[in-house]
Amino acid sequence: MEQIEPNHDGGANFEARTVKDIIEPAESIFNKASVKTALDEMQARASDSSSVIDQRGELLGTVSKNKMNREVGGFGHDPKTEPVEAQIETNNPYCFEDQTVAEAEQMMLDAQVGEVPVVTREKLLVGTISIEAIAQEKRWRNAWNLCLTIPRLRTPQSSVRCRYCTINNQRIPQKLTGVVTEGLTCTAMGQIHRILRRFF
Repeated sequence: MEQIEPNHDGGANFEARTVKDIIEPAESIFNKASVKTALDEMQARASDSSSVIDQRGELLGTVSKNKMNREVGGFGHDPKTEPVEAQIETNNPYCFEDQTVAEAEQMMLDAQVGEVPVVTREKLLVGTISIEAIAQEKRWRNAWNLCLTIPRLRTPQSSVRCRYCTINNQRIPQKLTGVVTEGLTCTAMGQIHRILRRFF
């Protein structure tokens, strides 16, 4: 499988954060399962492909629903007895959990894929990372940074789950949990709301 080595030249920004900071849970199939079992699991997940691991959790590759249907069913093999191991593709990209987000994003763009498995240096599968997840994190970070530019926003003494805009009584999203709006004018609250609407 293809991989990309880490580059430690990044600055202290979002793209320089490591993949494990925004990792998502991974669903996988054991290599000893049958093709039918693999197809059933992917059907239940509404997924066209899946990572394949061995008993100790090492990533072996991926399997494709289309390929298994074509090569197993198309050639008259019994999917109940055909091992999924024979259908594993090993040339798919993956990344390490200690690589930067920027490296993972560039790798996915180069490979023209929307998601890749994430592994440890021992190749144990620990999750996935996707272009969509990276884009979402960027939107939250940009919105948050803009909100911090509004005067009189400060860190709370105690946790506050949310506040209401005194202009239209709309709830501020949960990502702003912990922000104290005490002392903010209606104009400042309206600014926060307009900033959030730009990103979501």
